Amino acid sequence: MSMNRHQIRKSAFQTLFAELANEDADIAELYKEVLAIEHEKDIPDYLVTLVEGVNNHRDSLNEQIQSLLSAKWTVSRIAKSDLIILQIALFEMQYVDDVPNAVVINEALELAAAFSDDSSKKFINGVLGSFEKQVG
Repeated sequence: MSMNRHQIRKSAFQTLFAELANEDADIAELYKEVLAIEHEKDIPDYLVTLVEGVNNHRDSLNEQIQSLLSAKWTVSRIAKSDLIILQIALFEMQYVDDVPNAVVINEALELAAAFSDDSSKKFINGVLGSFEKQVG
């Protein structure tokens, strides 16, 4: 199965969202379910990189997200879909060298368009823009 990175990011979002809903789920089974495949060998490496990366760095990613929020917001108040999109984007911006930040932000906005609403797109764009200014 050949997938581009845009499709892989969507699958990463779906896998992480499904995992959130069912914490006891076997991650390999979630990959296969999201991708509608039968064999683990067909799971794209980049999908594993994103999902494992977010899972392994979730606490530090959430701390970074919290530091980027205005005083009236907390990570726990963010819609789960928006939080997952932010986690994927921040992971990519910090740990994946071959993807420019502008591409990561654009992809995050595409995920928001697919899985959230317009206000979420603005919120995600603002948080990621603040992060980019901090590390810029």
